Amino acid sequence: MLQSYLNGLAIAIGLIVAIGAQNAFVLAQSLRREHHLPVALLCVLCDVLLVSAGVFGLASLLSQSPALLAIARWGGVAFLLWYGCQALRRALSRQALQAAEQGPRSRRAVLLSAMAVTLLNPHVYVDTVLLIGSLGARQAVPGAYVAGAASASAVWFFTLALGAAWLAPWLARPATWRLLDLAVALMMFGVAGQLILG
Repeated sequence: MLQSYLNGLAIAIGLIVAIGAQNAFVLAQSLRREHHLPVALLCVLCDVLLVSAGVFGLASLLSQSPALLAIARWGGVAFLLWYGCQALRRALSRQALQAAEQGPRSRRAVLLSAMAVTLLNPHVYVDTVLLIGSLGARQAVPGAYVAGAASASAVWFFTLALGAAWLAPWLARPATWRLLDLAVALMMFGVAGQLILG
């Protein structure tokens, strides 16, 4: 049981920590201090549901359905390009992205964006459902494996949310926000490019 838990923890943390669209979104929300804890919680819950689905059967279903993977792929490309263009527009505008100037978005709007970044990204299905899920299905205690992966997700996303929010006062300069938005835009375009070419 402990070995299955540790396997889930190690595999998940190795994949989750890699910088991607979801991590960039959580970081940006945390620096804005804009519903960053609910965003982190939503990301953890999505990871738990997706890993569980993969471990208990969805991984084998997706691997046998090229049509489902194609729909996820091109939907993800469209969303990532749109989100990247929004971030690039903010980075190139004369007004820096500052919560005080723009006014906060509603929790609902932020959580819907977080869900889109998470669930419209095909990498989440390849990494979380197929890779982590199929490895978990082979564990001696699959439930312990899911718990390990959930622990990794919780530690990572809440550390990212709280750590970035703690640094926000030191990062509240217009140039920093422009650089952050530029980095987010480049990340979104990079992931979309990988999906198009892959």
